[in-house]
Parts: sequence; C-alpha cells; structure tokens
Amino acid sequence: MTLKVYLSGEIHTDWREQIIEGSKGLDVSFDAPVTNHDASDDCGVAILGAEDQKYWHDHKGAMVNAIRTRKGISDADVVVVRFGEKYKQWNAAFDAGFAAALGKSLIVVHGAEHQHPLKEVDAAALAVTDDPAKVADILRYVLTGKLPD
Repeated sequence: MTLKVYLSGEIHTDWREQIIEGSKGLDVSFDAPVTNHDASDDCGVAILGAEDQKYWHDHKGAMVNAIRTRKGISDADVVVVRFGEKYKQWNAAFDAGFAAALGKSLIVVHGAEHQHPLKEVDAAALAVTDDPAKVADILRYVLTGKLPD
C-alpha cells in the first residue's frame, strides 16, 4: 500500500522534515504548499500583475496558491495539518475543514495552547498529537502494523 500525504499548516519550523525523516523506508509520498513565505504571499502579483491595494494583492496570491492546495488535498490519502505557536493560522483551519469535507483521513498537530480553540477541528481528525514524530509513527503503523519501539 502506498500513501500520499499532504503536509499543510505552519511554515516556520521543521516539522515537515521531521515527519519525512521519520517515514524513511515507508511507501509514502509527500506533498505540501509552497513554504517560502515571500513566494507564497507574492505569487499572484508576480505572475498576474501588481495591485495597488493589499487586499487584491493577497487575494491574487490566495487564488494561485489554492490551485496547488486543492490539488494536493484532493489527491492525498492522509492530510496532516500543523498549527504552530505563532500567528492565527486561518489557512490551516480552512485546509483541515476542506480535507474533512472531502472525507480525507486527517491528522492534526498542535500544542496544548490550541486545544480549546481547535476543538472542532480536532473532533474531525482521526488523530491529534503535539509531536510530528508521532505522525511518522502513525504512518508506519498504518502501512506495516508495527508499533513504535
């Protein structure tokens, strides 16, 4: 069995690399949004032309990024959404809701400080953890039936 995993959410830490490293040897392919913050913010105006108002600048970027995000989530078997400690990550919450609406297997990663505000997101997930290494353990178990050492 091969799993396609989409890694959504915060872009300020190395959590994606931790999951990918912990999943070495498994039949897993990973996809993710563009994690270069500046490129992600400015892709719309860089490709489609400048905007005088910040709203339209952001709107163009969101639309272009949504092409990749929708494709990645739609094609995924498992969607992992990480909520970091900084910033209000509305895009991550949107991705989790989109994945849940599509019936995707959803794993949510966040610290205790987000337990209450993300209770509805957590309720839609099949697993919730605060540790990216546990996501790799989940993938290993799903693919091999092997428990962590």
